[in-house]
Amino acid sequence: MVTECRKRGRQKVQALGALAVQRLTTPGMHFVGEVAGLALLVKATGARSWILRCSIAGKRRDMGLGGYPDVTLADARRRARELREQIDNGIDPIGQRREARAALRAAIIKAMTFSQCVDAYLDAHNESWRNAKHRQQWRNTLATYAGPVIGDLDVAQIDTGLVLKVLQPIWSEKTETASRLRGRIENVLSWATTAGYRTGENPARWKGHLQNLLAMPSKIAHAGHHAAIPYRELGAFMADLARMPGEGARALEFAILTAARSGEVRGATWAEIDMDTGIWTIPCERMKAKSEHTVPLSDAALNLLRNQARESALVFPGARAGRPLSDMSLTAVLRRMGRGDLTAHGFRSTFRDWAAEQTAYPSEVVEMSLAHTITNKVEAAYRRGDLIEKRRRLMADWAKFCATVGPAAGKVLPMRSAKAV
Repeated sequence: MVTECRKRGRQKVQALGALAVQRLTTPGMHFVGEVAGLALLVKATGARSWILRCSIAGKRRDMGLGGYPDVTLADARRRARELREQIDNGIDPIGQRREARAALRAAIIKAMTFSQCVDAYLDAHNESWRNAKHRQQWRNTLATYAGPVIGDLDVAQIDTGLVLKVLQPIWSEKTETASRLRGRIENVLSWATTAGYRTGENPARWKGHLQNLLAMPSKIAHAGHHAAIPYRELGAFMADLARMPGEGARALEFAILTAARSGEVRGATWAEIDMDTGIWTIPCERMKAKSEHTVPLSDAALNLLRNQARESALVFPGARAGRPLSDMSLTAVLRRMGRGDLTAHGFRSTFRDWAAEQTAYPSEVVEMSLAHTITNKVEAAYRRGDLIEKRRRLMADWAKFCATVGPAAGKVLPMRSAKAV
């Protein structure tokens, strides 16, 4: 690029001093010398600004260097020399400015905050949520813990330090929540990277990254397991529960007898239950693993159902017509019993402990009774049936144990039970 600075009549302009420049008030272009093409533009309004007039690729160009007196004469001359040097090296500073402004505008338009990315991620995966509650759990967790720290930040600026700032305050005290939160942040940031809103490695990834900075969740003593009652105390607890009135108490009792999740019990409908065969079939859309699950019902569970009114399609209807019990209704029962230290979900752990320590039932029978996903692919491939009859005997023994109060609750089932299964 051939460039020439424009010179008035090719004559050198006398350099003006600071005081002379200050006195320039007549409207027009006043060249101040020392740097070719540098002039002070005085407008009719009295406003004054610096201009560098040059010829770039044969075209006259005027470049603004800032207003006077904010930009002093010395500053204007220094800046003019820098631009002259760029031009002499074949660089178009005006073109660079335009590109920089365009890039900035594009970045502003393109930029998304972390909270905006959360919304976009949730919308993009709208069909994958188990239910509206699951989606809301995602949103609430991210809004509660990540929102105050990184919610309003450009997602492109989120780094490992910021992710740690979100996680560290709750990593030891709320380990299970923190672990889920980390995974959700990782998913949102991965979406943002794929969508083009950020680049580089995911700062929320665990393997080979955060695992070096945070303790393994499984190694933290109070990792957030659901509080469970020792199985030797269960008989006395069930006797107290049987005396509690209300749908919540019956739902909790049924959940314990079936070792089912509270959500599965609260959403149970009469259409899912076959009283003749003693089978409760929970459809896949209501199961955590998204697979249909059959629950063999013990005599105690069936008797409980026979005493339930059939005024609703729901087995355990809530206070509002057609609506199930709230997710806090079972917790409220425990609190009324003075057992706020327990959780409804914890009784599944009690069932698992009892089955492992007090019976000879194979672990696969117990795991299937809990509707746990089979992580071993080989085992999953070979396990074709649902072990319904074996599970029926297990649940009958469990119901009998639940009704046992006192020393007998600590007896191990005889080994003949192992042959029976």
